Amino acid sequence: MSEYKIVITKTAQKQLDKLPDIVVETLSAVILSLADDPRPPGCKKLKGRDGWRIRQGNYRIIYDIFDEILVVEIVAVGHRKDIYN
Repeated sequence: MSEYKIVITKTAQKQLDKLPDIVVETLSAVILSLADDPRPPGCKKLKGRDGWRIRQGNYRIIYDIFDEILVVEIVAVGHRKDIYN
């Protein structure tokens, strides 16, 4: 299986910058793992909008997968109570 390229949008990067460092470390590990497997166990296709979601504790990572060009684009990162607004 080919490795996907990870692209983080400006919005998602700003959201990451606002989070505590310890949370960013764990979320970064999950984001980097998406390069090897963009549809890991536990991920879900979102309803009502395009994209996929993966959980890490109380935080969610929303991302799009472009299989034809092998890119995973991180769209949003945040706490579960805020991420779907």
